[in-house]
Amino acid sequence: MFHFPNRGKMPRLRNAIITSMNISEATDSLAWDTFLRAQPWKPFLQSWTMGEVYRDVGQEPVRLIAEENGAVTAICFGHIVPAKRGKHLSVPYGPVISGKLQAESFKHTFDSLLIGLRRLARERNCSFIRMSPFWPSSLPPSKPQLSSAISSPLHLLAEHVWYLPLVTPDPWKQLQLPATRYPPAFGEVRPWRLPARKTEDDLLMSMRKTTRNLIRRAERDGVTVEASSDPNRDLGVFLTLHNETRLRHGFTPYTDALFAAQIRHFCARSEASLYLARFQGEIIAASIHMHFAGETSYHHGASASRFSKIPASYLIQWTAIRDALRRGDHIYNFWGIAPSPNPNPNPNPHPFSGVTLFKTGFGGELLNLQHCFDIPLSPKYWLTYVFEAMRRWRRGF
Repeated sequence: MFHFPNRGKMPRLRNAIITSMNISEATDSLAWDTFLRAQPWKPFLQSWTMGEVYRDVGQEPVRLIAEENGAVTAICFGHIVPAKRGKHLSVPYGPVISGKLQAESFKHTFDSLLIGLRRLARERNCSFIRMSPFWPSSLPPSKPQLSSAISSPLHLLAEHVWYLPLVTPDPWKQLQLPATRYPPAFGEVRPWRLPARKTEDDLLMSMRKTTRNLIRRAERDGVTVEASSDPNRDLGVFLTLHNETRLRHGFTPYTDALFAAQIRHFCARSEASLYLARFQGEIIAASIHMHFAGETSYHHGASASRFSKIPASYLIQWTAIRDALRRGDHIYNFWGIAPSPNPNPNPNPHPFSGVTLFKTGFGGELLNLQHCFDIPLSPKYWLTYVFEAMRRWRRGF
């Protein structure tokens, strides 16, 4: 267990806050997920289950929990990445800090977590920490107090998120309303009204006309979509299609082992679905969707090249959206799209322009997140920085 007294680089706060703050390595999965589900922002990548996924693929999970007066005030999951470009501690969409904390306590909790992460990362010979919090860019800059933190040359996860609110008012937009304290949505009390659920007709009418027509065309062509009754059995079909999709679009994929671990762990908890689209008796498209804390996320998709003119992927998305409505979810997260306007200085279209057109056609809203940052821990980090900066330049984004 870590305990941080009022000394060194720690902020000058009330003694009552300092002496009661404990940062420790978490051991209680139920307390962890219960806290996460109760927060304004609750990314499934910070769930306890995601740590077990990474453990299965040989990347050690690191979980820190902050407690004050016996109550959990923050969690932070990361995993040790043994990358050739530099062993590091990756923190996907974390930390998650209580929405009830006031500004002073929030900053202190954040800084305390970072000190704990640095200690654990150094013990594991990491050259840096890469952290990508799920915090809207509309909030005031949430940079860590540690002076060594710098903007990462590459993004870790989607930072321009396209989502479809399934209720009104839009719960994510409510969290981004202007506030007077740092950071907004943490400790800010705002008027709230009971959300009303949208209907399928509401969502169809909010779509781009072309998208709506392609959904109907897929149905007329005889495409059928269903959630697999045995995702572990059917994962091989997805992996075959995903490899074909990777070769077609030239992106760097997740490993097959990670896909298998994700399906194995999340499906056992009814927190993931593998959708399969069939045409003339053949599976021509598939996707993996995550379900956590009232949010469905479209996480991975794949399709067969020779059936590119059959709009099966549109029907998969519509099926998953309708299922999310039936579950009572409040958000359907399409994941990342291209930034707008395109920051790419060359005239070529952004690599995500095609998927952006596809996702935005279903209607919805854009959530811009703050860019991830790195905390160097050794001089080796700068070799990684130069390598990734060149990689970003070659990619054009």
